[in-house]
Amino acid sequence: MKKLFYAMLGLMALAACTQAPEKKVMARFVPERADDFVFENNLIAGRFYGQALEGNPTSPGLDIWVKLPGKLVADEWYKGYETQSDEYYHHDHGGKDCYKVSVSLGGGASTPLIDGQLRFPATNYRSYDIVKETPEKVVFTLHYPEWEAVDGVKVSLDKTVTVTPDTYFCEVEDIYTFTGRDTLAIAAGINVHAAQSTVEKQSILPTAIAIWEHASDQTFEPEDGMLGVAVVMPEADATFLTEDGTHLVACKRIVSGEPLHYSFGSCWSKGDVKTAEEWFALVDKQ
Repeated sequence: MKKLFYAMLGLMALAACTQAPEKKVMARFVPERADDFVFENNLIAGRFYGQALEGNPTSPGLDIWVKLPGKLVADEWYKGYETQSDEYYHHDHGGKDCYKVSVSLGGGASTPLIDGQLRFPATNYRSYDIVKETPEKVVFTLHYPEWEAVDGVKVSLDKTVTVTPDTYFCEVEDIYTFTGRDTLAIAAGINVHAAQSTVEKQSILPTAIAIWEHASDQTFEPEDGMLGVAVVMPEADATFLTEDGTHLVACKRIVSGEPLHYSFGSCWSKGDVKTAEEWFALVDKQ
């Protein structure tokens, strides 16, 4: 009996050791919802728009989903979208989609800045690769096919995003390939929602931009929380508000094929980051 008892203990210990580790990150293609590409860690979530959504909108913008710290929620919210209501994730289920992107950079995308204007891609991302996927790290690349940014300047983009747990930021490597110019200025930035007067505070540092704002889209359910959004670009040439007042950007001039590195981040005041001062301090550390 003792031998059997210890054998059972051994099997239980082995099962505990081989149990799959808790998953703290995810990223996937979402064909069930207009070709979204969603990602999240245990603190933040977001998505990029795919081909099926082109025209509604065609936008490179990063859509922020606010959520409480802890579990992964994207798959649950998409299931609610499919089975209960196409407005499911616009209502609070421990977080929601309350950030308005439209045709903009949203909460941290990038695009060429030519003659003072942001020149958005002609399509949404059209293909993707999952470069690495473990319980603690996921890396994916979105491919934006060639478009004509201005007459004679043709551009394509491969955007690689690295998602890790326990941080409000994701790392980005953008590789722009272009013809027609020796160099291009690339702007990574934040839609400041000036039309809705949602921006309460903003910060512009030499290599970072950040905002603290009211929820920007209250179409489905009013949101009384605040959002923090930021872009950090260590090698930025400049940070500024665009001429039309729609975006805060960090900008760097590159040659074709040169990797551009930066990070984007977000938070929700109903989580652990309660104030603009706390958010700006986190951005400064990043």
